Amino acid sequence: MKTGWLPLTITAVGFAAVGTGCATSGKTGALVGAGIGALAGQAIGQDTEGTLIGAAVGTGIGYIIGNEKDKEHAKELSEEARSHQYTHTEVGPLGGTRWQLVSLAPRDRVPPYASKIIEFRPYGRVITTTTSSDGTVGIADERYRVVGTALIVNKPGYLINATYGLSGNELIISADDFRAVLRRLR
Repeated sequence: MKTGWLPLTITAVGFAAVGTGCATSGKTGALVGAGIGALAGQAIGQDTEGTLIGAAVGTGIGYIIGNEKDKEHAKELSEEARSHQYTHTEVGPLGGTRWQLVSLAPRDRVPPYASKIIEFRPYGRVITTTTSSDGTVGIADERYRVVGTALIVNKPGYLINATYGLSGNELIISADDFRAVLRRLR
């Protein structure tokens, strides 16, 4: 490769790095490593062969470094999830919100209650605090996931797979056998 190609190589690698929007550090590392390796190979060998060898070596080293960074990040998330007894981060727009149940149809789907407060916590836990007519309070701790417009709530023994919609301060949850309307508290 002639030295006149060096600016073109730098420009191409730069546009590739910006345009790809790599989803992982491993992919980003491979791309950056390829660019740095190509530049180093060109500087050392001053020919196409040196540039290609440099790009190949740089790609491998960059991927290894980026992949290790991805593994470290996954381990941190896993440790954080375990320390909070959370399950994941698929919480969509519900994570960190708190709601009061306004209506439930059919009402006899659950035992009588005076109020229900539902808190969608980050990392996939939903806490439902139910105050019964006699003033006793019960707390249910369940897992939830948001996938598109699907809200999946589960704990051992049952699974709720519903659709949800947000409209201002209102959350509407619908499944085959019930429909719930909740009002945002925070």
